[in-house]
Amino acid sequence: MHKISISILVLFTSIVFGQKELNDEAAPIVAEGKLLYKSEMASWYGTDLFLENYKNKENIEGYFSYTDNGLSKCVFFSKSDNPVVIGTISFDNTYDVNKADKDFKERAFTSYEKDLYAIRKIALAEVNADTLFKRYNNTNLNFIPLIKGKERKVYILTGPQKNGVVIFGNDYLLTFNKKNKLLHKKQLHKNIIPIYYGGKEEEGKQIKGTVHNHLPETGDFITATDICTLMLYEKFAKWETHHVVSEKYVNMWDCETDELKVITVEALNKINEDDEQRQKNKPQE
Repeated sequence: MHKISISILVLFTSIVFGQKELNDEAAPIVAEGKLLYKSEMASWYGTDLFLENYKNKENIEGYFSYTDNGLSKCVFFSKSDNPVVIGTISFDNTYDVNKADKDFKERAFTSYEKDLYAIRKIALAEVNADTLFKRYNNTNLNFIPLIKGKERKVYILTGPQKNGVVIFGNDYLLTFNKKNKLLHKKQLHKNIIPIYYGGKEEEGKQIKGTVHNHLPETGDFITATDICTLMLYEKFAKWETHHVVSEKYVNMWDCETDELKVITVEALNKINEDDEQRQKNKPQE
């Protein structure tokens, strides 16, 4: 009995230390995913508010969102050769539409906004010209320009046009240099992964946990786009957990706390084997 306890303790300790290292390695991905989420939330609610209040619909070319001093801003720009900002909707971290600041004064882009607009425009042109980028029925491609330090990126996510489905995959990342020149473009997931919720409950029970797998090309960790998608839809789907399984790791996302834990597949198999062995050795009542 003493030897079994020691072996369990050693296994548990090694797993805890290994998990901490993996969690630390995944921390920048989590941070970036939450930044994408803030941008998309501003776009979701900002678009509704802007369209409700702005009368000259023919003058709207597009929009993008970003965070600034704790606020999430959705900026709309005009349809012209030299576009200007025609509206800015700003949210605090509650995204309460009743507390949103609505500014419909026309103005020039700030230098930061000018760069966001530039890389978004390039990304849109690439999508329209390159067969790498795929479009599916009943979906939209959502562009999220992101400038953080020396990094300039545009993430492209696939969003559903119908309720009751969460879409992972068919997402892309374009990276740029400081002069907004496109350096690289890649597909993050090699396929589209719809997961349905609502209306179809398994044996009368709400599904609490879901999972999707990563091919080696996607990588061993959950992606920033996965995290953004989960945070956008997890409350609607009423999920408690979502797991992303790769060759090496199991990424366990807590949909209630928005926290990630990563464990190796090998460690998880050892835990399961140890649990099975303890169940076999358990005295029969």
